[in-house]
Amino acid sequence: MACPDRLDRALSLLLPPAFWLGVWQLGAWLVELHVEGRGNELLLPYPATVLLALFRLARSPEFWWTALASLARIAAGMAGGAVLGGLLAALTCTSPWCRRLFAPVIRIVRATPVVSFILLVLLWTGRDQVPAVIAGLMVLPVVWENLTQGIRATDGQLLELARAYRFSRWKTVRLVYLPSLRPHLRSAAATAMGLAWKSGVAAEVLCLPRLGIGAQISRAKQTFETADLFAWTAVVILLSLLMERALTRLIRRPEGGKPL
Repeated sequence: MACPDRLDRALSLLLPPAFWLGVWQLGAWLVELHVEGRGNELLLPYPATVLLALFRLARSPEFWWTALASLARIAAGMAGGAVLGGLLAALTCTSPWCRRLFAPVIRIVRATPVVSFILLVLLWTGRDQVPAVIAGLMVLPVVWENLTQGIRATDGQLLELARAYRFSRWKTVRLVYLPSLRPHLRSAAATAMGLAWKSGVAAEVLCLPRLGIGAQISRAKQTFETADLFAWTAVVILLSLLMERALTRLIRRPEGGKPL
C-alpha cells in the first residue's frame, strides 16, 4: 500500500506544475508562430529561456544580495505589521472606545490603493524604507481582522474556567487564547504573505532602492529583458512560498516544540 500512496503523492506534486509549464510552453510557441520568428522572447519567452536567465543571474553575487535585501525588507515589514495588527486586535476587542477609534482607520488603510501609500511614504521616508513600511501597512488589516475574529470566537467556558482557577493573564493567553487563535493565525499568514510581497516589490519598482528585486524588475522592463523580468518574478514567488511555509510551520508548532 505504501508504493501506491507514494505514487499518488508524487503525481499530485508533479502533475500541476508540469501541466502549467506545458501551457506556458504552448503559449510561447503560439506567440512565436504569430510573430513569425523569435520575437516571442520579447512578449512571452519559453520556460527554458527563463530558466537559463535565472541561472545566469544567480552566478552574480549581486543577485543574492538583491534577493536578501528584498527578503529583509519584506520580513521586517510583515513582522511590524503583524505585531501592530495583533496589538490593535487586542485593544479593539477589549475596549469599545478603542474599536470606535481604530476600526475605521484600519478599514481605510485596507481600502486605500497601494500606489497612494507608496508615493506618500516616499515623501516622508528614505526610498530604502518604503517597501518595509508598505508591506507592514498591507499586513496590518489582515492580521487585525483575523485575530479579532479569533479572539471573539474563543470559548467563553474556557475563559470562565481560567478565571475560576485564577490563571494569570499570560497563562490565560498561552493556554486559552493562543490555541483558539492558531487557525486564524494560519489564515492571516497565508493571506498576508502574498500581500506583503506584492506590495513590497511594487514599492521597490516605484522607489528604486539601491538593492531590491523590484528595482531589477523595473530595469528589466526598461531594457526589454523579458526573460530577466520573468526570472526575478519567479524569485519573488519562490521566496514568498518559502517564507509562508516557514511561518506556517512556526505557527503550527505548539508549546512542546513539535509541529502538530
